[in-house]
Amino acid sequence: MSVRAKKHLGQHFLTDESIAEQIANALSFKGYKHVLEIGPGMGVLTKYLLKKEITTHVVEIDSESVEYLKANYLNLADRIIEEDVLKFDLTQVFKEEPFAIIGNFPYNISTQIVFKTLEMREQIPEFSGMFQKEVAQRICSKEGSKVYGILSVLTQAFYNAEYLFTVPPTVFNPPPKIDSGVLLLTRKENYVLPCDEKFFFKVVKTAFQQRRKTLRNSLKTFNLSDNLKANVIFGKRPEQLSVDQFIELTLLIENDEND
Repeated sequence: MSVRAKKHLGQHFLTDESIAEQIANALSFKGYKHVLEIGPGMGVLTKYLLKKEITTHVVEIDSESVEYLKANYLNLADRIIEEDVLKFDLTQVFKEEPFAIIGNFPYNISTQIVFKTLEMREQIPEFSGMFQKEVAQRICSKEGSKVYGILSVLTQAFYNAEYLFTVPPTVFNPPPKIDSGVLLLTRKENYVLPCDEKFFFKVVKTAFQQRRKTLRNSLKTFNLSDNLKANVIFGKRPEQLSVDQFIELTLLIENDEND
């Protein structure tokens, strides 16, 4: 694939074999029989996945990469999905079976891949991938951090998030201008929220839209009762709340609106 085409796709291809192997080893490969690699490019990570006792599938939108994979990984040929992963219905391939997700993700769609994973969390017990370093740190950050935000809370509501290691620009072609970061998401044992999920998402997103304000001010659109606004939690700013506190907050607002 030409450098120009790679840039168009927003992807930087990993050239360091040892890092590819580290990423492949990040998953436990337990509790599922399938793994989906997103954006395999020329297969630098794929070759290590194919050594595992797991059925590897790849999804790749670039036709040149697809032709390369078909020519060089003959045992993978019938498991190459030539589609846009964000638009493709993955249940066409996996039905209701569980599978893991892994990849050196194109930077321009990496957060959307996370949101698709959250939507399909019943089938995805594990997820490991490479992001822009700041995005990976944001996903894994805890309350009190300056980068803690919507992506942190929504991901950690369902998954335990661990930042694994940093990858320098020099091991990519073309080299990006920033560091990359590899993370691991492991689905929580209890990944069903005790509150309405859509409402939880709405509360979190609304709170962080004005992250410098207290929740009493940033959540005004919910028409909170005076009694509820007196609760000490509403004197906090959104980045001060843990995931569990955001769930508690959602339940408080739900009950207030139902009274």
